[in-house]
Amino acid sequence: MAEYNIAVIPGDGIGPEIVAGARVVLDAVSRKYGHKFNYTELYMGGCAIDKFGVPLPDETVEVCKKSDAVLMGSIGGNTSTSPWYKLPPHLRPEAGLLGIRKALGLFANLRPCLLYPQLSGACPLKEEISAKGFDMLIMRELTGGLYFGERYTKEFDGVTTAVDTLSYNENEIRRIAIQAFEVAMKRRKKVSSVDKANVLDSSRLWRKIINEVAEDYPEVEVEHVLVDNAAMQLVRDPAQFDVMVTENMFGDILSDEASMITGSIGMLPSASLNESKLGLYEPSGGSAPDIAGKDIANPIATILSAAMLLRYSLDMKDEPDAIEAAVSKVLDLGYRTGDIMSDGMTKVGCKKMAELIAENI
Repeated sequence: MAEYNIAVIPGDGIGPEIVAGARVVLDAVSRKYGHKFNYTELYMGGCAIDKFGVPLPDETVEVCKKSDAVLMGSIGGNTSTSPWYKLPPHLRPEAGLLGIRKALGLFANLRPCLLYPQLSGACPLKEEISAKGFDMLIMRELTGGLYFGERYTKEFDGVTTAVDTLSYNENEIRRIAIQAFEVAMKRRKKVSSVDKANVLDSSRLWRKIINEVAEDYPEVEVEHVLVDNAAMQLVRDPAQFDVMVTENMFGDILSDEASMITGSIGMLPSASLNESKLGLYEPSGGSAPDIAGKDIANPIATILSAAMLLRYSLDMKDEPDAIEAAVSKVLDLGYRTGDIMSDGMTKVGCKKMAELIAENI
């Protein structure tokens, strides 16, 4: 029996509920395929602030580093009412996210954006667009750029000025580019690199390195798309994209846009990878504190994130395929959580949805 150690960070808001759902499905996989998953629950985010006074305890980082993979729920709370957001920025929940990405070297964020045919009616785009469907993957550089550059707020001659620095070196760009082309080789062999090379020096270097890496992948079609055009093309014709690769802030914005055209962010998984097999897997959505504890959250994004965990960190093939097939089967049977509910379907809660998917493994 193969044995694997999985670090589990339930987090805040709906995090514990959706992670519990993913574990139900992983346990069904373990029974069917003869694996053993050892889970270690850890604190990060607001719950860690409440217990330890910091958003990312040292123990969490150490256990994650020793694990085969990390499964995470959601981090954060209501920014206008939670006492967490009265703390200095480096002590707020989201600082834990930035910290663990840096500590584990998670430089590549993968967000699949797939419109399930069963949910085409939930897509906000015109029917002539949604009817074609789409299946793309956004690869976002995760440890560089504006979010990690030097920043400060100072007063100059009586005027308060805030500065954030966008910085990339060629090595940071090259490693994410290689990841993008490698993934494209396993898909439809097209890479769309998004930048702002008509304005930014960092984007001009980005484009130069993308072109250099492309020479090693002659089978892959490569195109350069300015970020404003990319935002427009995502709502005009998302089916044109296969693998989209871009820097940190552009990827943050575009992946959220892509999530909405699938009908619900509750359907979208994500993976954050380093240069080894270790990865952190989490749903693309937020902590949704307003619905926490009500058993109405959609666990499918977290369940699909667990499938990505099996595929990318544990090198499994049949097992993640089985999870994805089970999700599709349950949708075929007409079961829906509230966020994807439509006429004639059967509404179920978070726990029941996970159980149904587990039963169909």
